[in-house]
Amino acid sequence: MKVEIASTLLAELLESAARSPGREICGLLFGSPAQISGYQPATNVAADPARTFEIDPVQLLAAHRHARTAGPAVIGHYHSHPSGQAEPSATDAARADEPGALWLILTTNGAYGLFRADPNGPIHGRFTPCVVQTL
Repeated sequence: MKVEIASTLLAELLESAARSPGREICGLLFGSPAQISGYQPATNVAADPARTFEIDPVQLLAAHRHARTAGPAVIGHYHSHPSGQAEPSATDAARADEPGALWLILTTNGAYGLFRADPNGPIHGRFTPCVVQTL
């Protein structure tokens, strides 16, 4: 599946990942299943933020509440792999419990990958890769 994203938006996210080489960044993605139109950085509250991420639940719930009252739809999230590849890890797969959600994975060296959570996906049995079309 193809997903559109503005090149400026993608560049901002990649720059944010590059500024955090020792800690995973994370945040929420907004838009539609076929287009990422915005994002919101979130606090990584994981016990070991150098190796994993957990979006602050207060920020996550607030975004979903706002979406229900005419705010932008939460379509997934992004996070970085400071010392890894721009592809889902086994830990990511264990957490991919929302079918259809987008997972944008960034690295500190400018690589990125976009995946849709899919209970029958070819990657770790949990993800299907998406084609990114920058605008």
